[in-house]
Amino acid sequence: MKKLLCAALAAFQTMVAVAQVATVSSPDGRLKVNVNMKEGRPYYSVLYNGKQMLDDSPLGFIANLGDFSQQLTFVSAQDGKISNDYTLNRSKVSKVHYEANQLTITLQQRRYTYAVEFRVSNNDIAFRYNLPKMGETASVVIRSEVTGFDFPTKTTTFLTPQSDPMIGWKRTKPSYEEGYKYDAPMTSVSQYRHGYTFPCLFRIGNDGWVLLSETGVDSKYCGSRISDMKDDGLYTIEFPMEGENNGNGTVAPAFSLPGSTPWRTITVGTTLEPIVETTAPWDNVEPLYETTHQYQFGKGVWSWIVWQDNSINYDDQVKYVALAKEMGYKYILVDNWWDTNFGYDRMESFVKYAQSQGVDVFLWWSSSGYWNDIEQGPIHKMDNPIQRKKVMRWMNQLGVKGIKVDFFGGDKQETMRLYEAILSDADDNGLMVIFHGCTIPRGWERMYPNYVGSEAVLASENIYFGQGAADKEAKDTSTHPFIRNTIGCMEFGGSFLNRHIHKGNEGGNTRRTTDCHELAQAVLFQNPIQNFALTPENLRPFSEGGAPQVSLDFMRIVPTTWEDTQFVDGYPGKFCVLARQSAGTWYIAASNAEEECDKVLNLSQFLKKGDVVTLYSDDAQREPQKTQLKIKDPKKVKLHLLKDGGFVIVK
Repeated sequence: MKKLLCAALAAFQTMVAVAQVATVSSPDGRLKVNVNMKEGRPYYSVLYNGKQMLDDSPLGFIANLGDFSQQLTFVSAQDGKISNDYTLNRSKVSKVHYEANQLTITLQQRRYTYAVEFRVSNNDIAFRYNLPKMGETASVVIRSEVTGFDFPTKTTTFLTPQSDPMIGWKRTKPSYEEGYKYDAPMTSVSQYRHGYTFPCLFRIGNDGWVLLSETGVDSKYCGSRISDMKDDGLYTIEFPMEGENNGNGTVAPAFSLPGSTPWRTITVGTTLEPIVETTAPWDNVEPLYETTHQYQFGKGVWSWIVWQDNSINYDDQVKYVALAKEMGYKYILVDNWWDTNFGYDRMESFVKYAQSQGVDVFLWWSSSGYWNDIEQGPIHKMDNPIQRKKVMRWMNQLGVKGIKVDFFGGDKQETMRLYEAILSDADDNGLMVIFHGCTIPRGWERMYPNYVGSEAVLASENIYFGQGAADKEAKDTSTHPFIRNTIGCMEFGGSFLNRHIHKGNEGGNTRRTTDCHELAQAVLFQNPIQNFALTPENLRPFSEGGAPQVSLDFMRIVPTTWEDTQFVDGYPGKFCVLARQSAGTWYIAASNAEEECDKVLNLSQFLKKGDVVTLYSDDAQREPQKTQLKIKDPKKVKLHLLKDGGFVIVK
């Protein structure tokens, strides 16, 4: 009897120590979040189709007002529903209907309370901390978060590490330009021992996939990442490193009360379809300001990617204007050193000339400042509000359409303020903004009306700089649609038609991919303004080293904005097949980093029996061919893929 009483007492104590306080499920009931308390600490877990996607994962934060991760008391749980329709004009989809079930948990520590808000749609979870005004206290500093993601032990990872600060070329890192490891086991230490940058992809054995990221980060918070693995499968939110931005700025974000932290997002699916198609970055953010301008998206050329620094001169840029005009492109991007090689006065005459040819201009600027050793001009403009406004007014008067701002090197709140200040001042002057050498976008396509893309990836310049990057280009093309490009615009600057990545199409690194791979890349990589890596030599006759006419013709018609995006097939780093729709036309594109193979694809969502489609595919000599293909069975469309090859179907 005594043993029975002891066992009953132990069971009762366990129930008291671990108390489930609330549950919220998705509208379709398949995705479920459980919230519980363990000895005064809050946790959440995630199930999908009854399978465990995240084990009990910690919640809470440590602030200047106290430690809000422990010694907490559950106060209340409130349910709600979210229904929202919105449009995007420069992303993977144009119209979104968002429905989610909402759960708000209120917790108390002594005299302070705060809330954890969850929004759960059919495949996405977004959660954040909402802090009220605390008595007379109207501001808070968040010193760290204990927010975590605890994965089952069978999980493998597709992650890219956070680099050391102040390393790399001209001490410009971190800049989200590290490589990925594929299907790697969860380990305790990353390459640089600083954890991993968002977005982060995990495979939960054979049960499904999880993508982690964050959204809604603006001037009121810092950018975050996940830590190296702690304990068994646990990763936690990490703030920027002290050494970022040359040590300038605090790592701890601060905001006024009442206020909220950014949304952390978890996308879950049994396949990669919800990962590729997620709209989590935009579902719970709002535009931060209205614009009076009608921004035009489209294609552009830039000489720097192949012709490099020496091409930033008047005569070579005139050649690229001619290339843009011949291709029917809207834009030319004039890269670094134009202030030295052109000068401001001659740039005015160049912009007028380009406009006379029907081509508008983007200009490169360094983010500048005291956090790196960049010499490429123009410098000391974008980080100084007085100089920034001055040069932006000059560009506005000149008719420049946009800017590319480079070399930020950090995620501190101070840097987020700079991103926002550049965007806001640029919109005042009718300028679109591309960021390079930068952080990932975090809902920015919806938050900032003139934002058009960020690099934040090991991009096309590395194909110029190293044969190793050229050798694995198809692997990268088969990676980014599943990870980096899922959460926002990606300014990659690719689709080379030079066989040799060098001026004149001679020397330099050798492109391993087929032309059809490069055509497919123009569809697989999404950015509303695509500055493609074309060169004037591509317009030569094919017998004289020019690009095949079929390749040029496709690059003339490929869109850069999309009404819809759907996953077809693929596996990160191996192959990728996506379908994107623009103006009612479907573009079904594939890249292949594996050995030569046949793929049998279900394309019944886009095609029907008897349809005649246009197929761009590789022949046995790896040359592009444009043919007509009649669809016999849309559920079983068999197509051949070469190694480092690709195809595009247009219907």
